[in-house]
Amino acid sequence: MLPYAGEFVDHIRTALQPLDGGPPLEITKELTLVGRTAQCDLRINYRNVSKAHCVIVRTDGLLVLRDLGSTNGTRVNGQRVRRAALLPNDELAIANHTFRVVLGPGQPALAVPQEPTQRLDTDEIEQMLHRNQALPAKKNVANHVSEHRVNPLPDSYPKAGG
Repeated sequence: MLPYAGEFVDHIRTALQPLDGGPPLEITKELTLVGRTAQCDLRINYRNVSKAHCVIVRTDGLLVLRDLGSTNGTRVNGQRVRRAALLPNDELAIANHTFRVVLGPGQPALAVPQEPTQRLDTDEIEQMLHRNQALPAKKNVANHVSEHRVNPLPDSYPKAGG
């Protein structure tokens, strides 16, 4: 079981396990730049990986990915994304290099995912925020979310042919 928001601690293992059987790539920083240049925190040295491909952020018990406009894209569970929350056992593809997301102590690196990544509605977000005491109990999260500027870009790309 994963910790609730705000309970993320350094002893929780965070790694990307290559599906080709290579050694896991440990994510040890709060903000990890992924790409092919030497300046990246997590270096994937292949020409189809952009110089600065994506960033992975560990915050409030979550692992969040943001594509940085990469040429060959970033996919989570087969869906090309601009940004996404990563859950244990999600399949992450950086260009065509695929990894299994490993979160938590004792998490098997190549376990079969039991449920796909899913969107959260405002009620679920409100419950998480209340557990984390980020908002007063009576404040409506829908009003809180609407105070922020809406991102004009969708989180994922439309499916081809539809």
